[in-house]
Amino acid sequence: MLEVLADVLAVSGVRGTIGTRIEAGGTWGIRLEDCPGEAMHAITSGSAWLIVDGAEPRELTTGDVVLLAAGTVHTLASAPGVTARACDAAGAARARESGETVTIGSAPARTRLVTIHYDHDPAVRTQVLRALPPLVHVRADAGAACFDEGVRLLGRQLAHPQPATAAVLNSLADVMLIQVMRAWLATWPAEQRGTWLGMLADPVVGEALERIHREPSRPWTATTLASAISASRATLARRFPAAIGQSPGAYRTQWWMDLAAVRLRDTLHPGVSGRFGWPTASRSSGSASPGRSRR
Repeated sequence: MLEVLADVLAVSGVRGTIGTRIEAGGTWGIRLEDCPGEAMHAITSGSAWLIVDGAEPRELTTGDVVLLAAGTVHTLASAPGVTARACDAAGAARARESGETVTIGSAPARTRLVTIHYDHDPAVRTQVLRALPPLVHVRADAGAACFDEGVRLLGRQLAHPQPATAAVLNSLADVMLIQVMRAWLATWPAEQRGTWLGMLADPVVGEALERIHREPSRPWTATTLASAISASRATLARRFPAAIGQSPGAYRTQWWMDLAAVRLRDTLHPGVSGRFGWPTASRSSGSASPGRSRR
């Protein structure tokens, strides 16, 4: 099932870019209203409060990570109720281009955090990020394998830049997304039901999706798919839509169209959109499965 997750991330073109690096101290607050794509905030040292309109404020401490849906208006502050200034988008853009840190607040910095922006190919309908809730908060003590190490490595790279640090940070941005998803999926299985991620909680559905991804050119139906995984048609027809919100045939058609969109994209822009294989046979036969490169 993790291979299916990797396929979808690759085909949907999800990629992360290190955004603004912030150092803050004393009393401070910054309101973010127009973040491009999904935004992840990682607290590399100190603490901060996250305030999202319509939700209870939550404290973020060293090692915590939050992932916010695209367009989520939110505030980062030293405490709830602090007057927050609007984000200086132009100043933040200049800081990103120069690699500088944005300093805010009324005292020496005690909190350090970094924002990572994620985007994806809007032409692809099968998306992982859209299946997540509007706010995912993973605490440093979540217990997910290597999650805390990822945050610490991110902090060290930012604090002590070296040759090729930018390349390392961009790779870490992708790793952090996987780590956050792993930690969240292990904690909130109920929220996955009815979304694409619901397959992770149902081994029958997961195996069926693996079959579709191995042989996307095959005209799968609930009957043929059930036979391939040694399940009854009635069981699969009931559990598949309950888990991911689509019938097996509808999902297969959507996935096939996504692969076609990627093939067209790579034909028109081979140097821009990455290199994706066009899988017409199973992985076991040696065909290429989708891969990706950063734009």
